[in-house]
Amino acid sequence: MKTFIGIDLGTSAVKLLLVDEKGNILARQSRTYPVIYPRSGWSEQDPDEWIRAVESGISALLQGADPGDVKGISCGGQMHGLVVLDENDEVIRPCILWNDGRTAKQTDYLNRTVKNLSGLTANIAFAGFTAPKLLWLKQNEPSDFARIKKIMLPKDYITYRLTGAFCTDYSDASGTLLLDVKNRDWSTYMCDFCKVSREQLPELKESFGVAGTLKKRYAEMWGTGEVVVAAGAGDNAAAAIGTGNVNDGDCTISLGTSGTVFVSQNKFSVDGNNALHSFCHANGRYHLMGCILSAASCNGWWMDVVGGKDMDAEQSGCEGRMGKNDVFFLPYLMGERSPHNDVHARAAFIGMRPDTSRADMTLAVLEGVAFALRDCIEVARSNGLKVERAKLCGGGARSALWQKIIADVCGVEVDIPLTEEGPAYGAAMLAMTACGVYPSVEAAAAALVSTKYTVKPDEATALEYRKKYKLFRSLYFALKDTFARW
Repeated sequence: MKTFIGIDLGTSAVKLLLVDEKGNILARQSRTYPVIYPRSGWSEQDPDEWIRAVESGISALLQGADPGDVKGISCGGQMHGLVVLDENDEVIRPCILWNDGRTAKQTDYLNRTVKNLSGLTANIAFAGFTAPKLLWLKQNEPSDFARIKKIMLPKDYITYRLTGAFCTDYSDASGTLLLDVKNRDWSTYMCDFCKVSREQLPELKESFGVAGTLKKRYAEMWGTGEVVVAAGAGDNAAAAIGTGNVNDGDCTISLGTSGTVFVSQNKFSVDGNNALHSFCHANGRYHLMGCILSAASCNGWWMDVVGGKDMDAEQSGCEGRMGKNDVFFLPYLMGERSPHNDVHARAAFIGMRPDTSRADMTLAVLEGVAFALRDCIEVARSNGLKVERAKLCGGGARSALWQKIIADVCGVEVDIPLTEEGPAYGAAMLAMTACGVYPSVEAAAAALVSTKYTVKPDEATALEYRKKYKLFRSLYFALKDTFARW
């Protein structure tokens, strides 16, 4: 029996799956690691924490299995993070993460200074992207910037340590603001502008392409034979593969630490509103994606605030208030990306009265995230995309209440995949494709992905949410100047 390992390198934990070639999940493991917050709005991680977590996780994953059956490994990972290595292959500084907000000046500078930035990269600058981080490093830590030999994205650091291959895939590279997305090559202009050379950047590969083979020391550590390691994908592209989002017009909504609306496209296009990202997809084509910086993390934060231990118990009794809640929650705990591109935005409860209950506020958190995701969907619709159905994945997707809220607020039929582990499962599918088990990502998705059930919008509740969405939309703009003065 051939088996494959899918890795999901998340913000708070790495999740690992052992999957056979028929898509059956044979084992699961998870390892957590800390996020460092040097200042308010900043977030970093030690890349070697990831390595230790992956090493420990795979060792445990293969307990009770035959390591010799493992034929392929692939990683889906948090995007945009800046990992820099020196000439001795040592990490120079902690990785600046995707949700770090320190680059407001650099982001504004890129958007003001680079003529036709969207034409060069298919995107404008957002604070989370990699290029603004490089400019920040050059301006604020010049001695570290001068030492850079290799520039990597988080999941590529895992691949590099496992294989020695210095490469990335097109989907993850799309979020650096250094890639000419349309032509699938590093942008010479942007590299020159950011003072980085092609030699410092990884080789570009398709997500299902072979990065290399597992190093001897890991093969001996885990007891495997020769193992192919695929290039992998950014977490959202990997999640899309894992949910079967591989055909033109398919949509996936993710409720992970961040939230995304991911729409596959066979042909390249750019959002004229500059609110959605135009990226390469892990199937070799393209996609448009809206990203909100805080999704399931909002629920996690709220559970911590109220001391909740059981998500289902906390949400019990909220369903009857759907569409009737007078409390609103703006989910901007880490600022916001799509569609506002505002690092200064803050989370807020609005509309509370003396009779406001804890349940009202719990419901408002879930609704606020759903409204923010609808912001992204409305931009997609304004681009002529028909978003009427979506696959739902991520930790937040396990909440039956949130499934209903997403369906009613966004006005879409919500498909719940049979297999919940989107990014890790998608990564395993990419490994299978790299090993030739399936001739294409589309073939793998057709064979391995199915729907458990579908949640349809309730017409009456959806109507109430359409009214409330108009009010939600006005709240950010009413507070925007206040946020900027904070």
